[in-house]
Amino acid sequence: MCIQRNLRALCAGGLLAWLLVACSPALNWRNVPLEGAALTVALPCKPDRAVRAVDLGGVKADLAMVGCEADGALFAVSNFALPDPAQAGSMLLHWRTAVLARLGTGVQVSAQQPFVPVGALSLPGAVRIIALGQRPEGGAVTLQAVWFARVQGTQVRLYHAALYTDRPRPELADRFFEGLKLEP
Repeated sequence: MCIQRNLRALCAGGLLAWLLVACSPALNWRNVPLEGAALTVALPCKPDRAVRAVDLGGVKADLAMVGCEADGALFAVSNFALPDPAQAGSMLLHWRTAVLARLGTGVQVSAQQPFVPVGALSLPGAVRIIALGQRPEGGAVTLQAVWFARVQGTQVRLYHAALYTDRPRPELADRFFEGLKLEP
């Protein structure tokens, strides 16, 4: 009887500890709408926002970014409008190449698969990858990222979401990428 009571108490304590970890404030997920981008993003922390002028392969654009850090991971989502829809596929490829170049010369893409959320264009450059590289300040980094596009009026809007961590964290990446919802 005493052993059974102790076992129940131990199980209840273990369940409580598991629930506390599962509900950790380190990952406080919230839906964040991106104005003008027709996209809602699920982020586990309060995001910072920025817009900067960039030149992506000769295309000048205002790149809108939102991101935050939580639980040892950096979450980031970027987007911009592309006036010429015919360039969408090649621009996604160019953008991916530029991001991977920042991971150093020894970058290794360990996985790649198509990524076409509901409402997105099915383009060869719409992919999800896992890449291993180096941080600018040194040390290993894992990039889990997606690129995709959608028609928005007479333009095409391109999107990139990235998760930077010290090691692959597929469960975190799955939750992050499943939270990318294109608005009608």
